[in-house]
Amino acid sequence: MPKVVLKGHIVVPETDLASVLAELPTHIALTHEEEGCLRFEVKQNPETGNVFSVYEEFSDRVAFEAHQRRVQASVWGKITVNAERHYQVTEAGSTGGWRR
Repeated sequence: MPKVVLKGHIVVPETDLASVLAELPTHIALTHEEEGCLRFEVKQNPETGNVFSVYEEFSDRVAFEAHQRRVQASVWGKITVNAERHYQVTEAGSTGGWRR
């Protein structure tokens, strides 16, 4: 099975920014512990503090989808419900992708 890569960014409403910043270290730590997580980075843009770049690599679609389910049920999922997500998801070796 090919590796799955997600890259893009999220835009967090100013009203949610403090909660997102407080929860981000836990979200990153929990994701790093997930089976199939190869790389996971979320970084705040220093110039526009409410924009975060996101880069994820999972060993396969099964691991990626398990991550998505965990996130939806997590504190992170609840506090980022209003964030705008701008992602491209591709499988290694493919030329196209799908949007989330």
